[in-house]
Amino acid sequence: MTSKRPLRRRRFRIFRTLGLALLVMIVAGTILAFTPAPSLTATVSPPDRPAGDSQLPWLRTEQRQIVDAMGRRVLLRGFNDDALVSYPNDPPAPLDEKDAVLMERAGFTVVRLGIDWAQLEPVRGQIYQPYLDRVADAVRLFNQHGMYVVLEMHFRLGWSPSNGYSGAPGWAHIDGVPNWNPLPRYTWSPSLSPAAWVANTYFWTSSDWQKDFFFTWKAVASRFRAVSGVAGYDLFNEPLPLPIPPRLFEKYWMWPLYQHAIEAVGSVDGNHLFFVEGILLFTLDTLMVPLHAPNLVYGNHIYEGSLVPPLWNGDPGPVQHTFAVRLKEAAVLNAPLWVGEMGHDLTQSGAMSYVDTLLNDSDDHQLGWAWWQWRESKYWGVRDRAGSYVNMDALHHLARPFLAAAPGGVLAGRGDGVAGRLDLYVDAGHGDFPVLVSWPELTLGTPALSGSCTAGSSWDQAGARLTISLRPGEGCDLHLMRAG
Repeated sequence: MTSKRPLRRRRFRIFRTLGLALLVMIVAGTILAFTPAPSLTATVSPPDRPAGDSQLPWLRTEQRQIVDAMGRRVLLRGFNDDALVSYPNDPPAPLDEKDAVLMERAGFTVVRLGIDWAQLEPVRGQIYQPYLDRVADAVRLFNQHGMYVVLEMHFRLGWSPSNGYSGAPGWAHIDGVPNWNPLPRYTWSPSLSPAAWVANTYFWTSSDWQKDFFFTWKAVASRFRAVSGVAGYDLFNEPLPLPIPPRLFEKYWMWPLYQHAIEAVGSVDGNHLFFVEGILLFTLDTLMVPLHAPNLVYGNHIYEGSLVPPLWNGDPGPVQHTFAVRLKEAAVLNAPLWVGEMGHDLTQSGAMSYVDTLLNDSDDHQLGWAWWQWRESKYWGVRDRAGSYVNMDALHHLARPFLAAAPGGVLAGRGDGVAGRLDLYVDAGHGDFPVLVSWPELTLGTPALSGSCTAGSSWDQAGARLTISLRPGEGCDLHLMRAG
């Protein structure tokens, strides 16, 4: 009878070897993940900003603020709109003139407009110009109504339209990997498809598809390099690390990709802002790597209390903590923070108190933001897909008055879109340029201004903007209220 002991010994040695190998991999990965990463530098072409075809001034960054050509601090506040991206199973609502008019009258200053790699480069190596023309038409529409546009390459959890969501072209896939959705009833389930995981991993770890990604961005930048009404380029929406471990993903793949993307885009366009984001993975924060680049903006998202636990219960603490974390992350980049997405189901109990908390923190830190989103269902959108419903109650909270552009020495308190109030604090050493206040005419009507240091003011009702001239060398408190 043959003894089973040698077989058991061999199995033991095999498992021991595998266990040791796994342990070594874990230790090595941990060391790599927590070893400080060297800083990165992206070089771009010098700015060459022509007059352009828009009345909106060029933007740049300075001392961790977004500023205009006069050096005034600019707040970009508005909405996301995904009318131009691919959702094969859930088509978005189209854009129309009424969208732009309503947003303008509500005082908003920016639209974060999703664009689609899948439609830009449906055939590898070829840019589909009719789609780029549609993007240009949308930019022109919003610019004509006084709003900047942030062009954002939109990816969702399913990697590409072939997996059910917007993102990469159909040719960017790995043959032989099944496109299997294990939980089709859930909207986020395309992210579980092996095909999506493998394609996403290949994109981040190989230069192959990245070259096409940069090629596409360069085509977009070449089209809009002379358009001052484009605020900038949001390079990649919500990078998903898995199955690459977090920290390793950011350090060795995400931040280097941002560096190379900025250099590629900046080789044809040094005129615009570059927006970069952190990872999308539950409540995990992003490992920050210093990235030195001109006109860099940290455009991360905040969904804590809405989609990310702990869910909203009226306690502002977790939301305030998230803002503090995002500000620290932006400081590593020496960049302004701009919240590229935040949102909530507007039909839920407590939704308006959640909105007020987010906007209070934004006012306290003088931050811009883009709400998710403008036109969708009645749950997440302000205007529904059919165009027959506008959530005016939500707009009274979202469309609060704010400082759209202000010289140094002028600050604002919290705006109140329900009562209709905004207080400004003017230092005697203020800059000499006019103050531009966004006042939501749609919900509040005409503003009334009081204060001793004004030299004059003009109200643009159609544009929902109040321009205030200040007396040189004088300071005071200014009060804006709903007239009457």
